[in-house]
Amino acid sequence: MAIMENDQITQETLLQGETDPLTSTPVHLLHLDKVGKHYGNIIALRDVTMAVDAGRVTCVLGDNGAGKSTLIKIIAGLHQHDEGTFTILGEERKLSSPREALDAGIAAVYQDLAVVSLMPIWRNFFLGSELTTGFGPFKRLDVDRMKEITKKELQDMGIDLRDVEQPIGQLSGGERQCVAIARAVHFGAKVLILDEPTAALGVKQSGVVLRYILQARDRGLGVIFITHNPHHAFPVGDRFLLLKRGKSIGYYNKKDITLEELTAQMAGGAELAELAHELEALGGHTDVVAEVEAEVGATEARRT
Repeated sequence: MAIMENDQITQETLLQGETDPLTSTPVHLLHLDKVGKHYGNIIALRDVTMAVDAGRVTCVLGDNGAGKSTLIKIIAGLHQHDEGTFTILGEERKLSSPREALDAGIAAVYQDLAVVSLMPIWRNFFLGSELTTGFGPFKRLDVDRMKEITKKELQDMGIDLRDVEQPIGQLSGGERQCVAIARAVHFGAKVLILDEPTAALGVKQSGVVLRYILQARDRGLGVIFITHNPHHAFPVGDRFLLLKRGKSIGYYNKKDITLEELTAQMAGGAELAELAHELEALGGHTDVVAEVEAEVGATEARRT
């Protein structure tokens, strides 16, 4: 199936029934329109348009240096955009801090999870937001309630851990990611940003994380899944934003693109052609050059 210009997502096709309470006009949980960011003369992001809706997974794909980190920082309140508009439930915003983003229902789960490995799971679940009981000098941590809530929230996400007292460092990478997802859901996230959650995981653990991404989607969250792996994005994604050198090179609904086309878009015929040219200039390895040139031709054929 060829990707035609009119296959790309328009604002009208993205609306999923969220409404402005004053006008009853459909709005998105988040909407970025031609957003850009620069640091002095360096353009980190430009002309990026995307939307996030409840019960949908928006995948942002790109290699290192594509602009994924800058996009996360704008949405999560770490940086402010310089161009375009960023709206939350129809209201134009410029978030000034991660706390402001959290107050707006936007939670980010980063690849290097902020956990204390030797602390038990329940302490990490409530880290920085501990529940207390009693008053004045008699105030103390409400340990029993925090353990109970942690176990229930994990079970609601389909995570069955026998003992929330065990140190979180004993969990696998995938399980730690899932605890972080459940924590964000519990503390009221409407939009969940997942920064390369499967990057350092094997196939089995990646599958575990992808399953919990679907669990979060099914609970009504708008999920932003950042990844460089189209094979992880395609099974769970509803929409796909492809970034390259800070600019969008494609934005598609799942019904309008196949995994092969998504992979081809990321691979890029220009990069393959450049590689073939460099190999040829070095001399020798004619079999490898021929193989790369054949892939260039196949990539171009898939696009037309």
